[in-house]
Amino acid sequence: MITVRSSEERGHANLGWLDTHYTFSFADYYDPEHMGFRSLRVINEDYVDAGQGFGMHPHRNMEIITYVLEGALEHKDSLGTIGVIRPGEVQRMTAGAGITHSEYNHSDTDRVHLLQIWILPEKNGLKPGYEQKTFDTGSLDGRLRLIAARDGHDGALTIHQDVELYAAKLPAKKSVGHDLKPGRHAWVQVARGAVTVNGTKLAAGDGAAVSDEPRLEIAATKDAEVLLFDLA
Repeated sequence: MITVRSSEERGHANLGWLDTHYTFSFADYYDPEHMGFRSLRVINEDYVDAGQGFGMHPHRNMEIITYVLEGALEHKDSLGTIGVIRPGEVQRMTAGAGITHSEYNHSDTDRVHLLQIWILPEKNGLKPGYEQKTFDTGSLDGRLRLIAARDGHDGALTIHQDVELYAAKLPAKKSVGHDLKPGRHAWVQVARGAVTVNGTKLAAGDGAAVSDEPRLEIAATKDAEVLLFDLA
């Protein structure tokens, strides 16, 4: 079964410096029918104006993944971490028992486009932590590249939940497959372009919840970038 969450149905907020779309309930946007999927709690698509951003603010008991599509995002946190995230670099922050951080557009001229992803951890009160890795662009071309997993295997980020997160960049007419083990579920998020998932059409910004499907075939109908969450 594949259930589409279309881009147009998402929550939306425009604060002037921030233009954002919410796949699931977040901040002032509340939809009891869309509170997350399995352990996946948030997918926000953010556009942040040059020189603008989120000031220091707290988080607890959440795994937060930042995936930058265009531009550069500057990160600072209460652990003393200072870094910049660019396309091809993915960051995981374990909020755990409590952390504060800020996120700002690193550029004074260009806006930054990113996906911010929250995943519920396997347990509360984890030690706060931070990890960032670079994934060579070529490693995503035409294939599903593992970028986050519970045990950090195959060079992926370590995430404290039974989730495997893959990314792929697919040229038009290219397809990739992914087997789902019995009892597993998936979420497919289209970051750019357009694809079909087992024949179901998805455009940029669309997502799809997948259950009771033993295999996924993701085919690009035009050049696309997608994220695939394999979920317990």
